[in-house]
Amino acid sequence: MNPKVDFFFNKDSQWQSCYKKLRNILLDTGLTEELKWGCPCYTENKSNVVLIHGFKEYCALLFHKGALLKDAEGILIQQTENVQSARQMRFTDLQEIVNSEAVIKSYIYEAIEVEKAGLEVTYKKTAEFNIPEEFQKILDKKPDLKVAFEALTPGRQRGYLLHFSQPKQSKTRESRIEKCIPLIFEGKGWNEQ
Repeated sequence: MNPKVDFFFNKDSQWQSCYKKLRNILLDTGLTEELKWGCPCYTENKSNVVLIHGFKEYCALLFHKGALLKDAEGILIQQTENVQSARQMRFTDLQEIVNSEAVIKSYIYEAIEVEKAGLEVTYKKTAEFNIPEEFQKILDKKPDLKVAFEALTPGRQRGYLLHFSQPKQSKTRESRIEKCIPLIFEGKGWNEQ
């Protein structure tokens, strides 16, 4: 147990009993417990394998390379269509975790083996993402913006493309784009300060 992570298990949450059970299961696998992104993260040779996190309707184990797991039970969930690597195993009560402990451990051990084998997820290239029509029009009108956008890291480019594509209404997409133009020129991602 890592004392830096204790606060997560001691804070008041509807998932407290679930978190503690998941922690015991994870610690029993030999992974190293660390604090990352404000959550307990379990690593193998300093590489992220799985973390515990909670939401309003469920708590979950997030397998960082879940897309590479066989998912024999068909229980892993891709949070959104844009998540390429991570997969969640979701729980809504303690008894569900207790009843599934053997299955949970089998997935954890498989994730450890994926990490030990050095397997990597093949990510979609930035060029494979759709550029929203509203953004393309602005890029065509402002070559300096196009140069600034192309100078961004691939991850920042993808972040913007996903951020601009999310709204259903064109007006909202245009508003997001306008707000982000100064950030693009600064070389920052859409959610960076």
